[in-house]
Amino acid sequence: MSGSDGGEVGATGGEPLLLGVRHHGPGSARAVRAALDAARPRVVLIEGPPEADALIPLAADADMRPPVALLGHAVDEPGRSAFWPLAEFSPEWVALRWALEQDVPARFIDLPATHSLAWGRDTGADEADEAEADAAEAAEAETDTGDGSDGSEGIEEADGAGRIDVRVDPLAVLAETAGYDDPERWWEDVVEHRGGGTGDVFGPFLALEEAMGALRETYGHGGHDKDLVREAYMRLQVRAAQREFRAGVAVVCGAWHVPALRRKASVAADRALLKGLPKVKADMTWVPWTHRRLSRVSGYGAGIDSPGWYGHLFAAPDRPIERWMTKVAGLLRKEDRLVSSAHVIEAVRLAETLAAMRGRPLAGLSETTDAVRAVMCEGSDVPLSLVHDRLVVGDVLGEVPQGAPAVPLQRDLDRAQRRLRLKPEALERELELDLRKEIDAGRSRLLHRLRLLGVAWGEPVASRGSTGTFRETWRLRWEPELAVRVAEAGVWGTTVLAAATAKAEADAVGAPSLADVTALAERCLLAELPDALPVVMQVLADRAALDADVGHLAQALPALVRSLRYGDVRGTDTHALTEVAEGLAERIFVGLPPACAGLDADAAEQIRRHVDAVHGAVGLLGDAAVAAGPAVASPATASPAAASPAMDGTERGAPPLRVRWHSVLRVLCGRESVPGVIRGRAVRLLLDDGELGQDEAARLMGLVLSPGTPPADAAAWIEGFVGGGAGGGMLLVHDERLLGLVDAWLTGVPADAFTDVLPLLRRSFSAYEAGVRRTLGELVRRGPGERAGGGPIGSGAGLPGFATGLDTARADAVLPVVRLLLGLDGVPGHRDADDNDLAGVGG
Repeated sequence: MSGSDGGEVGATGGEPLLLGVRHHGPGSARAVRAALDAARPRVVLIEGPPEADALIPLAADADMRPPVALLGHAVDEPGRSAFWPLAEFSPEWVALRWALEQDVPARFIDLPATHSLAWGRDTGADEADEAEADAAEAAEAETDTGDGSDGSEGIEEADGAGRIDVRVDPLAVLAETAGYDDPERWWEDVVEHRGGGTGDVFGPFLALEEAMGALRETYGHGGHDKDLVREAYMRLQVRAAQREFRAGVAVVCGAWHVPALRRKASVAADRALLKGLPKVKADMTWVPWTHRRLSRVSGYGAGIDSPGWYGHLFAAPDRPIERWMTKVAGLLRKEDRLVSSAHVIEAVRLAETLAAMRGRPLAGLSETTDAVRAVMCEGSDVPLSLVHDRLVVGDVLGEVPQGAPAVPLQRDLDRAQRRLRLKPEALERELELDLRKEIDAGRSRLLHRLRLLGVAWGEPVASRGSTGTFRETWRLRWEPELAVRVAEAGVWGTTVLAAATAKAEADAVGAPSLADVTALAERCLLAELPDALPVVMQVLADRAALDADVGHLAQALPALVRSLRYGDVRGTDTHALTEVAEGLAERIFVGLPPACAGLDADAAEQIRRHVDAVHGAVGLLGDAAVAAGPAVASPATASPAAASPAMDGTERGAPPLRVRWHSVLRVLCGRESVPGVIRGRAVRLLLDDGELGQDEAARLMGLVLSPGTPPADAAAWIEGFVGGGAGGGMLLVHDERLLGLVDAWLTGVPADAFTDVLPLLRRSFSAYEAGVRRTLGELVRRGPGERAGGGPIGSGAGLPGFATGLDTARADAVLPVVRLLLGLDGVPGHRDADDNDLAGVGG
């Protein structure tokens, strides 16, 4: 048999056996195996980076399960990387396995990764471009190598100089010539659905070579100059193999490259194309890959839309449609859909009928999809989308043997994954962790440390059914690109713990704001990095001491106080964190009142949010300080002035921080220079904490809503008091005096000022639940200032569902049940003599 130029095609002749393929094509893979079995070459040359030659023996390892990928990365810049993915149905993988099984040498002959990874770098890019242009001009008379993609896919790609190169799509052109409107369907009919018969095994390759040669003659090389360089390198490698093995050289490469490898070109011209190429030090390894990632254009430049379907065609050459429909039925049954054997039979018949009507040799993906939709999914695309996601694309994740080269950090991560029984999976899943269990606590530490390193294997999500700090929920999904992130993180250390510690320390020093440092401290506690925490805390203390912006301090305190909660479950020492948090709170207490003066509306709203955040943080911080005991109290906290009550109504023994915070709130609610939204919120917080009586709150509201206060200021005060989603609606529902004051003020707002205050009021009341708004409307609608029972608003008479006074007998009857629910049954001092009978009734 002869090639397009009359050369010998068989591997036993003088010319190499050029097997042009479509990357990740099961038909091409079967044809390659048949051709290699027939030709029995002495060496197999494969398109791929030559640095991976040492990794080829691992392809025969029992623990190697495709899909996998060759990962090449620059040693000094791990983020500069590239993948060469291989599936079980990839022709290159089949060629590798054949060579290993037959004990035949196999080599990669594409442009080395040391050049391809450096391609497009700013350093030396101009010189490389000039060298390529000169070499291409010198070689133009000797070789007619057009441009093309790595496989048969059309690609649009930007080169290092920022130019956009558009390559012709060979499949689209050939399909259009054959009368097809879908290139994928044409390829399936011509190649993928061909059986592995015993006919002319070289015929398909000769036909593809002739077609690609015609396309290259027509379209020339109007695309990527990089392909000219790659093909020059591959020609040099083929010549070297011919000199070493004489005859018997087989080459497996993208079909587009075959005409360029077949045509003659001088060694000098090819070497001229390679002169002056940029370089980086590169390293190679095997990494797991997924079917889903095969659908992307990467490495070989050939993405496929249906890797799961192609994998099925390769694994089931006999009766593929029947086997596919059985798979679909099994998947749908797992999702509790009623699919019987009769459905499978009818779906197969329909797919075959559609193929016959459309003139196809075998039912393809479109026919099987239409049949599944009509028969098994009852015309619905909802279950069909599940079939497409799980089977047509698939979530198969490959495996790589432990002996594959890897950075030390990757090996430590592998050990941790095995120890914690946390296997990477391509399918997204949720993982519930109970931090009281040692194995779950270890999983949490690992995931938090990886997040610090930028390896986003898991994403924390809100736990369902529990708000305790002992429970965490993670959404896990392993992506092949995470192997690159692990390689990048390897610069920080050889173990996950050491790398996360070093990264946290570096991030603390370079953090742009105080809030970022506090967030980092929280992440260090979650990841349990005891060596990093002192460094982070020192940076935090230094930043807090120098930052005079109360807004920055108020942003930092909540995250810092939240971190204290993790000490209980995780057993982390948070004494230093408590001291810094208390010092931060003290500075907020001092600086907040002056910072609230002279603010516009937007700044006042921002400070109001800070006040809410600090209020919650002080409550948690006070509890943490009391629980920790005097040993963790800061000197400022332990001062006699701080320990004494600061206001009327404060109970003895209350946490000093909370006492001083209440003093700050009293100052805010009494200063006329403080914006109304902040004063109203201060009154509301004091009222909620029991530090302000109902009568005093009503008096302050009455003063603000008096005719002498501008309507805009009064509306802002109301917004601060009842707005912000803090339960203000229910407060008005149950406190008739406050509702009466708001109602009387609102009805007395002048018409010319009403349009100014309306946006503020709408913002406040629109945050209430529908039921609360409806109840308020009913209360106000019952006459101006009158209740259903005849009393005015605020009198307490006639409120539906409520009596005029407290029914103590009915209230006392509930106490025994409440004690049982709270676990106070049998606790001395918590039960009266006649509670036993009531408790029995309640039980």
